Amino acid sequence: MNRYSVNEFVEATKQQDKGEGLFELETPRLLEINLDNQVWAKTGAMISYRGKIKFEREGILEHGIGKMFKKAFSGEGTALMKATGNGKLYLADQGKKISILQLNGESIYVSGNDILAFEPSLDWDIKLMKKIAGVLSGGLFNIRLEGHGMVAITSHYEPLTLLVTPHNPVYTDPNATVAWSGDLQPEFVADVSFKTFVGRGSGDSLQMKFTGNGFVVVQPYEEGRSSDDS
Repeated sequence: MNRYSVNEFVEATKQQDKGEGLFELETPRLLEINLDNQVWAKTGAMISYRGKIKFEREGILEHGIGKMFKKAFSGEGTALMKATGNGKLYLADQGKKISILQLNGESIYVSGNDILAFEPSLDWDIKLMKKIAGVLSGGLFNIRLEGHGMVAITSHYEPLTLLVTPHNPVYTDPNATVAWSGDLQPEFVADVSFKTFVGRGSGDSLQMKFTGNGFVVVQPYEEGRSSDDS
């Protein structure tokens, strides 16, 4: 166990300006946003801030009638808040590891459980995964982001990225799937034998199959199962 004097503790853990821009990893599990205008963040992810920042819950009609109907089916997991102003905003989500991605015209799908924050310059939409209703715990949806800007995603423990090629598809457990590249469309396949070897949930015989060219990000954790985070 590490022991510190008060001054040593403050010095070891104090906030540091790293000069990395809008999104900055203060620690592997804590995101600092150097806010000078506006950002979208997962509702409930704010742990601290300084400066003049106004927080607003996403308006029910803010993104049009289509997204309103999608939100009615996708639950509280999609809830976003808009932070506007100038200052430093600190976000975290259950101690999960944070990764910052810079999109340069690409698109990416992120599980609704694993979105933390993104720039308003990105176009986004909620995509429901209707075929697996009742299988995922709060993960019936994902968010598609596209354009130029940064997005912060989270994962339990360290994420692993698997490359997908036309002759080498990738199969994943839906509860362990964090994100995938925008040109991939998952197909849901059932394999009763799969349940015998992997997972513990009622829907573990259902797999996500990715084919084409792209990548899939997975985590060594199932969202539907209670466990201590790393």
